[in-house]
Amino acid sequence: MRPESRHLSVYIDRPVAEVYSFASDPANLPRWAPGLGSLVVKVDDKWFVETPEGRARVMFAPDNRYGVLDHEVLTPSGATVYVPLRAIADGDGCEVVFTLRRTPGMTDAEFERDTALVSGDLALLKKVLESTGT
Repeated sequence: MRPESRHLSVYIDRPVAEVYSFASDPANLPRWAPGLGSLVVKVDDKWFVETPEGRARVMFAPDNRYGVLDHEVLTPSGATVYVPLRAIADGDGCEVVFTLRRTPGMTDAEFERDTALVSGDLALLKKVLESTGT
């Protein structure tokens, strides 16, 4: 069976370079993705987020000029979750697109819950960036 994906997006009235710079900095995660965790720490060159399940490692794609914000989360249980995320220029602003993947065994209710959580995170990213300009 092929996994199901949803592409969730938000338009942000800020330049793509500004959105990319803010969203690619793991230290900013609690400001726009609080569901992932409330505390982010850097140990040596590695980023970690404190989650209700314990400490998870977050690894973003290398800096790039294409708006690729993909990242992996190594959960406390040892599972790796790949998160496709893009900032795409659109005039003077940009569209941020998050691809939510349905994991094997995920119920419809769990998928809908995750959709709502990610949509909330994207709305918060928009609010933070448009109200403060980072």
